[in-house]
Amino acid sequence: MNKFTIVLVRPRDPNNIGAAARAMANFGLSELRVVEPYLPTWQIAVSAVGAQDILQNAKLFSSLPQALADCHLSIATTALKNRQLNEQIVALPQLSAWLQNYNAEKIALVFGNEKTGLSNEDIEMCTAAMHIPTTAKQPSVNLAQAVILTCYELARSQADTTPKGPKLPTFEQTELVINSLENLMTAAHFKQDFSCEQRQILVRTLFHKTRLSGNDLFFIKKLSDQLVSLLEKKP
Repeated sequence: MNKFTIVLVRPRDPNNIGAAARAMANFGLSELRVVEPYLPTWQIAVSAVGAQDILQNAKLFSSLPQALADCHLSIATTALKNRQLNEQIVALPQLSAWLQNYNAEKIALVFGNEKTGLSNEDIEMCTAAMHIPTTAKQPSVNLAQAVILTCYELARSQADTTPKGPKLPTFEQTELVINSLENLMTAAHFKQDFSCEQRQILVRTLFHKTRLSGNDLFFIKKLSDQLVSLLEKKP
C-alpha cells in the first residue's frame, strides 16, 4: 500500500481530516498530501487525537499540480452528479482491477472538500475519475466516508501487486510535454478556435487514454520542440 498517497483538496472540516487520517492508518496508508487547507481548520486537525503521525508528516501544497508532480497516476473521486467528464470513469469496486493495467510507482487518490467536491479543473488534471456507487436518493458520501471506503477496498483487494506494462511518466513530465505541444499548436496556428486551456485539456485527455511511457513522451517533446524551432525560423 506504500505506493498510494491520499490527496485532500481544500478540506474545511477538522473532523473529516482526522477521520481520513485514521482511515489511512487503519488500512496501511501513510502518505497524506493536502492542497490549500484552511489553516485554522488544519491546525485543529493536526492537534486532534488519533493518527497524529500521519497528520504531522502531511505535505501541504498551494495547488493540485504541485501535489501531483511526482505521481504516475491520479484518480479523482466524484459523485458524477451534473458532470460531463472526458476522463475514464471507474467504479470503486473495479478500481483495483483497473489499476493493474498501469505500471505506476506512485498513485494519488484525490478527494475534494466537503461542500463542493473537486472542481472540473481538478478532475481534468487527473488520469481518471472514480465514483462510489450509492443509491440515487443519496448520490454522494461524506469526505471521510469516501476515504475510508477507498482505503478499505484497496486493502481488501490487495492492490499493491506488481502491475503490467511500461512505467508511466510522472504528472510533471507529462505536463512538460503538454506545454511543448501547446507551443507547437500556437506556432502552427493549429486549433486556434480553441483556447489554450481547451487545447491542453484535449492533449491531456489523449495522453491519459494512451498510456505512453516516459521514453514515448520524451520523443514527442523533442519532436515538438524541433518543429517549433523550425517554424520560428520560417520567414
